[in-house]
Amino acid sequence: MKVRVFYHDKCFDGASSAAIFSRFYRERIRNSVDFVFSGLLHRAGSLFNEKDFDGDENAIVDFKYSSSPKITWWFDHHQSAFLTPADAAHFEQDQSNRKFYDPDFKSCTSFIATIAQQRFGFDPTPVADLVHWTDVIDGALYADARTAVEMKAPAMKLTMIIESNQKYDFLPRLIPLLASEPLGEILEEPFVASLLPPLLERHQRSIAILRERTELKDGTLFFDVTDLDLEGYNKFVPYYLQPESIYSVGLSKSSFRVKVSVGSNPWAPSPPVVNLAKVCERYGGGGHARVGAISFDVTQQEAARRAAQEIVTELRAAVRGPGR
Repeated sequence: MKVRVFYHDKCFDGASSAAIFSRFYRERIRNSVDFVFSGLLHRAGSLFNEKDFDGDENAIVDFKYSSSPKITWWFDHHQSAFLTPADAAHFEQDQSNRKFYDPDFKSCTSFIATIAQQRFGFDPTPVADLVHWTDVIDGALYADARTAVEMKAPAMKLTMIIESNQKYDFLPRLIPLLASEPLGEILEEPFVASLLPPLLERHQRSIAILRERTELKDGTLFFDVTDLDLEGYNKFVPYYLQPESIYSVGLSKSSFRVKVSVGSNPWAPSPPVVNLAKVCERYGGGGHARVGAISFDVTQQEAARRAAQEIVTELRAAVRGPGR
């Protein structure tokens, strides 16, 4: 039997969600099964291709909802989980006990582990370290910006590798290891270990670049690195460089999209009050209350730049307050 698992690509929580789901499914639903892992990315236009839903069962984890009858499992924790009101209504009417949503969870991995334990008798103890680190990384639960940027823990190094990965077959090979091996041992796998040294060098270069490019005004920092191959930068570097910031807006570019990243400083001197998911939704993006993103087609760089500037203006005005 073939189970295709769709997950948020280039994302530690996405890959970990696929790992936890596959372990839970094999232990509590069906043992004799072949998993096929397929990454999904937020991009301009359609997010799903119905032809790809070719498993005997098809699951989506840590990604937006699809109302396709071919999707038999779904788990997500993003505030912006539904592309349309019709999708939200479709989910509300579902009676399968196979589709779950809760935006209060820090990570989708911990959400899946909790639901699988409570409803299906799954034991998450062997993967407790993976669940812990997805909460830390996806929920930005670091003690400080320095910890987030130094990336000493194996999970943080794996996050850098996952977010920078360009090979389509890398994560499908990594995900089964996340479900079964300690994170430190996974880093020692030859196909993983060889990727780390150049990425650590790139990380140090990105810190230097962002130090030059970042502009802070009215608690909101902005930077544009669309002329560089830097989409996978560590998202906490701006706050490490500008600890007085409250919000950040960044423009980056890859081969298939221009991305507007909107975030808030977990260690800000005053708490952020703007719901960033709702801001991003106005431009076709989404995310969480404290972090979100918008994807534009690679040909729409000027539209992305306009959106970024509008958001920067809005956030700076929110920091200044009414009439200021």
